Amino acid sequence: MGPTLRAWLLAVVHVVAVQSLTNSTSSFSFSGVPSSAVSPTNTSTGTTASSSSSFSTVTSVTTTSTTPASVATETGPLTWPISEYPFTPFPTPTFAPIPPIFPETDPLNPPPVSSDFNVVPDFAPAWATAYEKAKSMIANFTIEQKVNITTGVGWMNGLCVGNIPSVAEFPGLCLQDSPLGVRFTDLVTTFPAGVTTASTWNRALIRARGLALGQEFHAKGVNIALGPMMNMGRVAQGGRNWEGFGADPFLTGEAAYETILGLQQAGVQATAKHYINNEQEWKRTQESSNVDDRTEHEIYAHPFLRSVMAGVSSVMCSYNLVNDTYACNNYKILSDILKREFGFQGYVMSDWAATMNTLSAVAGLDMTMAGDITLGSGTTYFGANLTAYVMNNTISEARLDDMATRIIAAWYYMHQDQGYPNVTIDSFHPYNPLNYEVNAQSDHYQLVRQIGAAGTVLLKNEMNALPLNKPRSVVLVGSDAAPPVSGPNEYSDQGGDPTGILALGWGSGTTNFTYLVSPYEAIQARARQDQTSVFWDFDNWNLDQAGNSVITAEVAIVFINSDSGEETGKTLTAWHEGDELVLAVAAQNNNTIVVVNSVGPLIIEPWVDHPNVTAIVWASLGGNEAGNAIVDILYGAWNPSGRLPYTIAKNASDYSAQLVLGGTATDILSIDYTEGLYIDYRWFDAQNITPRYEFGYGLSYTTFEYSQLVVTPVDASVDSAQAELIQNWENGGTSPIEEGSSTALWLHMPLFQVTFNVENTGPVYGGEIPQLYVHHPPSAGEPPSVLKGFTDIELVPGQTGQASITISRYDLSVWDVVRQGWAKPNGTIGFSIGASSRDFRLDGTFPL
Repeated sequence: MGPTLRAWLLAVVHVVAVQSLTNSTSSFSFSGVPSSAVSPTNTSTGTTASSSSSFSTVTSVTTTSTTPASVATETGPLTWPISEYPFTPFPTPTFAPIPPIFPETDPLNPPPVSSDFNVVPDFAPAWATAYEKAKSMIANFTIEQKVNITTGVGWMNGLCVGNIPSVAEFPGLCLQDSPLGVRFTDLVTTFPAGVTTASTWNRALIRARGLALGQEFHAKGVNIALGPMMNMGRVAQGGRNWEGFGADPFLTGEAAYETILGLQQAGVQATAKHYINNEQEWKRTQESSNVDDRTEHEIYAHPFLRSVMAGVSSVMCSYNLVNDTYACNNYKILSDILKREFGFQGYVMSDWAATMNTLSAVAGLDMTMAGDITLGSGTTYFGANLTAYVMNNTISEARLDDMATRIIAAWYYMHQDQGYPNVTIDSFHPYNPLNYEVNAQSDHYQLVRQIGAAGTVLLKNEMNALPLNKPRSVVLVGSDAAPPVSGPNEYSDQGGDPTGILALGWGSGTTNFTYLVSPYEAIQARARQDQTSVFWDFDNWNLDQAGNSVITAEVAIVFINSDSGEETGKTLTAWHEGDELVLAVAAQNNNTIVVVNSVGPLIIEPWVDHPNVTAIVWASLGGNEAGNAIVDILYGAWNPSGRLPYTIAKNASDYSAQLVLGGTATDILSIDYTEGLYIDYRWFDAQNITPRYEFGYGLSYTTFEYSQLVVTPVDASVDSAQAELIQNWENGGTSPIEEGSSTALWLHMPLFQVTFNVENTGPVYGGEIPQLYVHHPPSAGEPPSVLKGFTDIELVPGQTGQASITISRYDLSVWDVVRQGWAKPNGTIGFSIGASSRDFRLDGTFPL
């Protein structure tokens, strides 16, 4: 490639072309290479947003499930040509600390957790110190040594799932799954899944889980925890949705933020994954997620922006293509959005074998994992290839220095140079005594049980069926009530048909259970106290027997589940004839309670309105203590406070995006995000579709009333440069195109404090989750309601408490694709506060 590309690269290092994705003929496409400067061997047609105004978004919102016969495919990925690629590092964005709003923060000492986010921690000084140390370390490293810092040793060639070798005085790094516990070892905790944790809508519990996770990774000597996972649940059938935090970017972003603060407080590097648009598992390495710029910024990139604001050490790029360029080879998303716009100071690693060529380093990839081109191949795109590319000036040595510096700086940033524990896991030899050398569990079982209960959502409760009060007799029906037939680890990575309680999905996001409490065991223990007669039938397939077993019981509890995992989609119906089982029991017992352990939403229309189904308990995936957490809800030891992190539809076709299936072994599927901003509840609201249970929904054993709404502007000090940016925003301008522009203090500091009273008007102590939804003016082109705040409050009967939700300029902004910045829409911005996305109790406007 000639001077045109070199000149473009120099120009784009610090400034992104403002024409990005404004129309389909834009000279700068939202992919890895500029369409006007390069004519790759393989090109393909991606979808972009057509822009007639600065607030435009995708206007086509009709989606259908693609059949193999009509599957849309790409002709091939866009790639980088061989050339010489100079490099200039991104400047580090810095602002003067402004405590208490913008305090200087070390990752080992984060701001205290609050039910209402209102602090912007400043990690820049900690990063600056770490960078100085890292640059000093590599000053005398050879090219080969610096390359070794960036190159994993290969699959199964070390103790951990990913390993960076020792180089000179640098001891190397251990990278280990998973987002809910330490994978491939013993004496660790299996925490509730991400989707269960998000269902708590409780920042304190989310932070506590992150800290406990970090303590266990740290105890086992793991440097880098491969989580949290924050893909968006765009598709209800997404196989790995359970690892993440639901289907809303704000909720996902807050959960990711708190998880990262907790993980890194324990001294472990957190990894934000999978960056980006890894929204389905089917052909995940051979699909192009075609996304317009505004949707990318407002939906899918937001949780990663919050991760950067939490000081995350690393980001993992994903398997899929984004607008025809592989994510790990995509300059726009790795360098321009993540490193320039978000000001990310850490390093980007590939998902395992997601590195597609050596020139991915030019796009912004800093580390290749596990190191092999394909797992176990013994070949690599980095290693000797990267060395050769640097030595012949294809890749600048300055870029290699940047890669090695970022990786070592994260090690210093997390103080891992100071007496870090030795690795005490062996991922590939389960009987190695090393796995038993350290017991990392502590008392974390208590937190597991608490999150399991707090993340359980009560969907239905007729005739006060719950909580149970010393029932005379109970019959438990369904295999999901039972212990697994062959123990809790009967399948590798939990990858098989569950024979008992479903407590997590399958794949690399799992751990080995040290133990697993089933509902059968937990209810037996409670029945002993209450002197309740307990009977059971774990056979899902003998429906006549199941129905007959409950005829005389005071309470019949049916347990059903639905599983999914890596490299597959999920069904939206219960496994093991779950629907038929509920109907068989409800036909014979007029007090049938259904408990659901599911990786995500299900279609429950066959039985949800059955008059004998008196209660529905949505228990998600509870980890070690799943059975005990369910019992805490059933018997009222925990008053349900969980809320849905996704919408449960009446029909699968009601969701705005479906799985795209089909394709041959060589096809690259086109997955066009034609729904744009309208995912999950946003789509249901815009199309006036009635869901079965809406996003944010959940019942309690008590009731709450809201009153006394007050909106107060927050007067916070800013330096003069920031004050000018604020004035520009207020006058209709956008955030500037510069380093750290989307994470800048002026955008995220508190602008309005919304306060209101919540009264417990019911009979028992309980917690409420007030939620704030913004309503933009029509000119903004936004969905009718957009979640922008939530809090939690606990009250005794008759007690009134004041709740608070803080709103920033960023919360009220939309992404302007023409000006490439965040802007305030022109018009009145309203909001509602309530108990769900469709249960509004208070309404107001922001005095802008």
